Amino acid sequence: MSYSKIYLSTFLFFISICSFSQSEELYSSYFVPQELKTKANAVVRFEHKQIEILDSDKIKLTTRRVTTVYNKYGNRHINAVAFYDDNTDIGKIEAIIYNASGEEIKKVKKKDFTDESAVSQISIYEDNRVKYLDYIPLKYPYTVEYSAEIIFRNTAFFPNWQPIDDYYVSIQHAEYEIINSAGIDLKTKNENFESYNIKEVSEHHFVAENIEGIKYEAYTPELNSLVPLFKVALRNFEMIGVEGVNNNWNDFGKWMYDRLLTGTDDIPQTTIDHVKSLTVGVEDQIERAKIVYKYMQDKTRYISIQVGIGGWKPMLANDVDKLGYADCKGLTNYTKALLEAVGVKSYYTLVYGGLGLRDIDSEFSSAQGNHAILCVPNGDENIFLECTSQTNPFGFSAGFTDDRNVLLVKPEGGEIVRTKIYSVDDSVKKTTATIFMDVSGGFSADVGITTTGYQYGLHDGIGNKTQRDQQLYYKEYWDNINNINLDDISIVNDKENIVHQENVKLSSTNYASKSGSRLIFQPNMFNKVTKIPTRYAVRKLEFKIDRSYKNIDEFIIQIPEGLKIEAMTESKELDTKFGAYSFKLENLGDNKLKYTRTYTLLKGNYDKEDYKAFRDFRKEIVKNDKSKVVLTKA
Repeated sequence: MSYSKIYLSTFLFFISICSFSQSEELYSSYFVPQELKTKANAVVRFEHKQIEILDSDKIKLTTRRVTTVYNKYGNRHINAVAFYDDNTDIGKIEAIIYNASGEEIKKVKKKDFTDESAVSQISIYEDNRVKYLDYIPLKYPYTVEYSAEIIFRNTAFFPNWQPIDDYYVSIQHAEYEIINSAGIDLKTKNENFESYNIKEVSEHHFVAENIEGIKYEAYTPELNSLVPLFKVALRNFEMIGVEGVNNNWNDFGKWMYDRLLTGTDDIPQTTIDHVKSLTVGVEDQIERAKIVYKYMQDKTRYISIQVGIGGWKPMLANDVDKLGYADCKGLTNYTKALLEAVGVKSYYTLVYGGLGLRDIDSEFSSAQGNHAILCVPNGDENIFLECTSQTNPFGFSAGFTDDRNVLLVKPEGGEIVRTKIYSVDDSVKKTTATIFMDVSGGFSADVGITTTGYQYGLHDGIGNKTQRDQQLYYKEYWDNINNINLDDISIVNDKENIVHQENVKLSSTNYASKSGSRLIFQPNMFNKVTKIPTRYAVRKLEFKIDRSYKNIDEFIIQIPEGLKIEAMTESKELDTKFGAYSFKLENLGDNKLKYTRTYTLLKGNYDKEDYKAFRDFRKEIVKNDKSKVVLTKA
């Protein structure tokens, strides 16, 4: 293609963008293409984000966004919100609201935006504030045009581009552009562009057009792993006056250690002497670490404090020692200082904490993570400590920081490692029961539940509930049992071995159904799978099982005198790529019946074509968990 043709093509492309953005049709809901409305609570009619890099410590973000909202679930997608602090200036912010036909019904100036503190409910102090449009629509659909100009004097957190930020939001036109006036070297990375209609206009200038809303599907991976994402970071940046170099994770980690952590870990000599006295005579480093971790848990509590350099610099360990509280950064740094006092090495660690498994991107160094934990190296193994919890066992991370890439901040630089992966045999729930049926169809039972690994985390905390709440918990846990009475509850939480043991005595009336002289009951009383994954005519998205686990059940059922077993469901075994299932009913004689069951689920990323087989697997489990026993008169 000749240069003139390229120039003409680019010129016509910009003309089409300009025409589209200025058209009156932009504000009328009648002109939204039908295919974009099909799976959408809102449609982004037009969005242009322009980031101008003015210096290593200053960027300007200019935003214009026009959004048509179809229902109450789409209200939050107008995105008419701006966070700010002492290092952020909102120069311009306004919104114009249009009715369905595109007629202007309200204009909201800067002074009319709601302005309030952005302090969260769990925070003792944050220095962030927020301006947002507080508008209650009288009728749907309606359209909002939002525009803002914001200056950031902090370039460590560069505005990335993710045009699709939620399910059920369609994109008619979304544009992202970087103007590098300062000529600062950038690092960039794009993800998932190939699966969507993304055009590269020029370097660091992209347009997304006519992207239909994504319907949520069960077991879908994190949205940001599926949609287009353009990541940007400056190689030379500033975080609230602190200069940094970011060519790779080693650079970034060394900057964190030297500029954010160094000088924050001094603790009183009295505290040093105390933890040394607690560990005197303990030669093993991990045993010393356990003692210190327990001391820290008993002494401190978690309170969010999002201030300091970008909310990233921990409060002084001295202050944590004196006050007895801090956020995740402060508590992690304090625990690190305590361990250093007794000769145990540890590393401050950044992580994305949460039930979902989100990695710090090992291929793209930047300011990432939402949580801090502590790593204690132990030979070839890394032990991770959750310093915000007053109850966590030493080294337990399942459910919040397990199985994900994290950044170790070392004196020599940063290093990406993976936190502990809990295998199927690590995360076991074993349920045993001795059950005594009666002639009227009721029963009494002694039930034991032992959990480890990820399943320990699901049950840990029951012992801290009130007696009333424990009763409510077990009634919901065994909601398949009608007329349940809980007679005694005993819970032992073995934190040393990370084993949770529950023992419950209970009874129920009319559990078995009567058919003439027969009693019919389901022997799996205490660990049923009852829900079948949602069926989709055509599955659109891949699916993911985040964690592996195993359930083992063994129930001994005493049949009352005068009754005998007439029939029972035959045994079943299933073996699939997603896991395995088996159950067996055995007549032990002496009016005793044994029910055994094993169910394993395996973590993994699976193709969308596999979803039907996975659903069939779960459907078979639900069916076989309803296996029956028929008793009749002897």
